[in-house]
Amino acid sequence: MQESSLQYICCVKCGHSLELETFEKKNEIVEGLLTCVQCNGIYPIIMSIPILVEDLSLFLSVRAKLGGYLLLNTKNPKIKLLIKKSLKNIKKIGDDTTDLEKTWVGIYKKSRPVTFETKIKNVVNKLPKCDFVIEHGCSVGIISKMMARYHGMVFGIDKSFFALLEAKKHKTKNTDFFLADSLSVPFGAMKFDLVVALNVLELVEPLKLLKIIGRQTRKFVLLSDPYDYDRGKNSVKFRLDEKTLRSKIKQMGFQLIAGTVRPSFILWKLRVNPRLELIYRTDLILASL
Repeated sequence: MQESSLQYICCVKCGHSLELETFEKKNEIVEGLLTCVQCNGIYPIIMSIPILVEDLSLFLSVRAKLGGYLLLNTKNPKIKLLIKKSLKNIKKIGDDTTDLEKTWVGIYKKSRPVTFETKIKNVVNKLPKCDFVIEHGCSVGIISKMMARYHGMVFGIDKSFFALLEAKKHKTKNTDFFLADSLSVPFGAMKFDLVVALNVLELVEPLKLLKIIGRQTRKFVLLSDPYDYDRGKNSVKFRLDEKTLRSKIKQMGFQLIAGTVRPSFILWKLRVNPRLELIYRTDLILASL
């Protein structure tokens, strides 16, 4: 985590500011603890990634293998104790998703969805410079890195620790990444010039995410999705289609920007293995306040 990012983030439990205790620092904070000045909530920074979740035990309940990995890759006794306590208190609520999250990192690394990326690049490049950008579901950071070329500070959030490890490899000065839930964002009332959420509406409850995006945005919103709700069948209760999504965006006071008023079918191809590819046709929406 970049030390300068401390001024922008807050406690995901109560929204108050955080104090930083640094245990290892190189070009950025490698290991440390973030502690809330109000509720004393504690959030570890491990391998340069701040883990900003409301309940670490609950987060690890479906990621016990990740908990073991974090324990092995943490040097500081305080952080080790925090992880041990969290693992001790977990209650299994589903299958462990650690290996699945690793698998998707591999898929995203092997796949270069040129058509989709080119379209996003063209859209992002034409926007006026945005000082602050947030990307929900940033995954391995490909789009965040792209946006950082044209805009100011870019923050990426995702719930996959291994995807964020990959994102950190880009080492772009004006990007920073956080492990956080898009429905419990660690930025409080901060406003962003551009809010991005690409292909996540079937993974995060859409109406709740749109409400948060509406509060965060002061200029532009960039959304895309293939509406493959089988991909997120355990995550989403209320499904949005291309027509309903546009209607909701307008109800929130946004105007659809020319070129995205009508549904689109942009190729998004993912290479699962040498014999299997997933081919989506994604819909893209760009809107402004």
